[in-house]
Amino acid sequence: MKKTDFVTLVFGVVGGLLFALGMCMALLPEWNAFVPGCICTAIGFVALLILVIVRCAKSGKKLTINWKLTGKIAYGVLSSLVLGLGMCMIMVWNLMLPGIAVGVVGIVMLLFLIPMFVGLK
Repeated sequence: MKKTDFVTLVFGVVGGLLFALGMCMALLPEWNAFVPGCICTAIGFVALLILVIVRCAKSGKKLTINWKLTGKIAYGVLSSLVLGLGMCMIMVWNLMLPGIAVGVVGIVMLLFLIPMFVGLK
C-alpha cells in the first residue's frame, strides 16, 4: 500500500467517525449534546472535504464530478433509507404489515444496485 493511500484511509476513517459520532450526538435526545454534535459533524464534514480536495491535488487530477456515480450513490442512500423506514415502522411505530411491505421494497431497491454497479452480462 502506498503512503498516500494509507494516509487517505486514515483520514477518511477519522473524518467519517467524527461525522457519524456528531450525527448521533445531535440526533439522539438521550445524549443531550445537540450543539457539540453539530460542531463534531461539521468538523468531520470539513475533514472529509479537505481530504477529497488534497487527494485530487496530489494526484494531479482536476476535481470533476462524475454524475453517473453520484446518481448511483444517491440511489443507494435512498434505498437504505427506505429499508430503514420499514424497520422503524415495525420496531418503533408498531406497524407490522406496512413496515414489512416498505422493508421489502427497500430490499428490492438495494438489490437493483448490483446490476447498476456490476452490470448484466
